Amino acid sequence: MKIHFLGTAAAEGFPALFCRCPHCAKARELGGKNVRTRSSAIIDDTLKIDFPPDTLHHVLRDRLDLGLVKDLFVTHTHSDHLRAEDLEMRLPVYAHGLDHPLTVYGHDAVVRKCREAFGRPGDEQIIVRRIVPFETIDTGSAKVTPLPANHDPDETCLLFFIEKDDKTLFYGHDTGLLPDETWAWLSDRQLDLAILDCTNGNLPWTGSHLNIESVLAIRNRMRDNGILRNGAQTVATHFSHNIGLQHGDLKAIFDPETITVAFDGMVLHV
Repeated sequence: MKIHFLGTAAAEGFPALFCRCPHCAKARELGGKNVRTRSSAIIDDTLKIDFPPDTLHHVLRDRLDLGLVKDLFVTHTHSDHLRAEDLEMRLPVYAHGLDHPLTVYGHDAVVRKCREAFGRPGDEQIIVRRIVPFETIDTGSAKVTPLPANHDPDETCLLFFIEKDDKTLFYGHDTGLLPDETWAWLSDRQLDLAILDCTNGNLPWTGSHLNIESVLAIRNRMRDNGILRNGAQTVATHFSHNIGLQHGDLKAIFDPETITVAFDGMVLHV
């Protein structure tokens, strides 16, 4: 299973869109892995997670063929994770040569936002499907189970447990400390890869995002309870510029813990 990290920043990007702080100035100067766009990932070129406003940039930078994508799973409707208006660009007049529909999976708010953005196109173009926590979706090539996040009290935000080709991964952001029911569901599963929110870096964690300390705590609990298989990988991603940590700073913290620091364009194989 190939996991391609398209973006690895929080909502404002890193360097942030309008920001003149020293952290953003340094990221602009250093460039490379220190430049982060809004978070998204794609699995084996056909299953995408989230559709941020930087998607066109991802397509051009990494030479993606989004026409290959069959399934799009959306964690929640915050603007850095769902730019539903850009999905209209998959409809006729804008897109040609497509040979299968795109199925968009999300909870109630995602369905509503998509309907508001592009209505109800024919099923040969885009299918919007409502999903709920703990009900597994079989896409034909992968099985995906939505799990509750601890992120926005006004919306059902989701994390994803993905099974494909005898491998499993946990897509764990945006969220604060994992809800008890998510831990309970994971308790008798095993992971080859855990991807965790690290928005707050070495700042205090909040109810809606994690920091370095809580990433380590979740990783350790997963490892100690047998949720992480022997040799499983853990990745930290979704960083805010407010943490003041460049890519090298994050690696200095996480490398001794054998946790990978994601960067835009990074590809992992599990």
